[in-house]
Amino acid sequence: MNKYIKYSLAFFAISIIGIAIYLFALKSENHSEIEHQNEVYTCSMHPQIIRDKPGNCPICGMTLVKKITENNSVQDNSIDNLIKPTDNFIVGNYQTTTAIDTTISSEINLPGIVVYDPNSSVNIAARMSGRIERMYVNYKYQKVNKGQKLFDLYSPELLTEQQNFIYMVINDADNISIINASKQKLLLYGMTQNQINTLITSKTANPRISIYSPASGIIDGTETMANVSTPAMQSGSNSTEILNVKEGNYIKKGEVIFKLLNTDKVWGIFNVIQGYNSLIKTSQSIQITTELDKNEVIDAQINFVETQLNPADKTNRIRVYLNNNKLKLPIGLRLQGIVKTNAVNGIWIQKQSMVSIGNKKIVFLKMENGFKASSIKTGIEMDDFIQIIEGISIKDTIAKNAQYLIDSESFIKTE
Repeated sequence: MNKYIKYSLAFFAISIIGIAIYLFALKSENHSEIEHQNEVYTCSMHPQIIRDKPGNCPICGMTLVKKITENNSVQDNSIDNLIKPTDNFIVGNYQTTTAIDTTISSEINLPGIVVYDPNSSVNIAARMSGRIERMYVNYKYQKVNKGQKLFDLYSPELLTEQQNFIYMVINDADNISIINASKQKLLLYGMTQNQINTLITSKTANPRISIYSPASGIIDGTETMANVSTPAMQSGSNSTEILNVKEGNYIKKGEVIFKLLNTDKVWGIFNVIQGYNSLIKTSQSIQITTELDKNEVIDAQINFVETQLNPADKTNRIRVYLNNNKLKLPIGLRLQGIVKTNAVNGIWIQKQSMVSIGNKKIVFLKMENGFKASSIKTGIEMDDFIQIIEGISIKDTIAKNAQYLIDSESFIKTE
């Protein structure tokens, strides 16, 4: 009985070993067959030629190149998958160049515009509540001189203070301190010394007071005043705009009626594109030309560099303070600024050696029998050169004209 048990166990063990060997051999055969199926041969010049074994191209006679097909569906975001040509390789003999490690200086052209200097503007505010009886200025951007009458104001509050002052002058002339205090209050309300002298002489209160311009400049409206302009007045066809404040409007104490813009002091605002921010410094010299006379150069210096980028165009701005007393530059005039940069050391290539494809920049590295696309990271541009941050070194040889290789037949034809 023990003899039969031993034979059964031996037979069972041999069967298991046999089955394992068979399965392993079958798996190896399938793997070899898959690898064999994945190996195909194609022509570099004519990628439509596909063969499952080595040979020559029936069109041009070139030796077919082995290509391994991809069976997986894993997404590849690399540069090879983005612009994949036949075999990810360009066969050809093209002009080459190398990156250079040197120091380059250049000039940066900055577009700009003339704007008002908000720091030199003057607010014309009401010192008392009342009603505007008469306006002497009616349009935005109307020029006024210092001392020019702007509007007449009727104020019951002013009338009360005038009556108190007259009563003190008539009935308590010896009380100089009280009279001076009342007089000072009238001055704070906006009355001039001549108007107070007239009030002392006539002994008659006048609730109307004329408001005069404290400086010369350009009249501008404010957003605090109610907009009562008609649609015709708001039309862009009319170069002058009616002021929002009108005769008969009631104003409150402290309310800004006008803003007086100073044209003798203006700003030149220039846009600096991203990447050049580090080259622009405060107090750096800048040469400015205008669209009125491109031959006349204004020598100035950069007064302020803004650190916040404009989200619309990814630029930041610099300010140049200009004395417009002699220049007489109109507001809104377009400017062109030229800034000479300091020398920048780095690795540089010519612009034509690089091509931009969306969010990537590539060059074509010289290989044994052709060129291979390679992604690079760039810095600033100076004249005809681009700074290389990473991707290639001065030891690498690259195609001189990357755009030409992009357009070549050997690159754009794919499976």
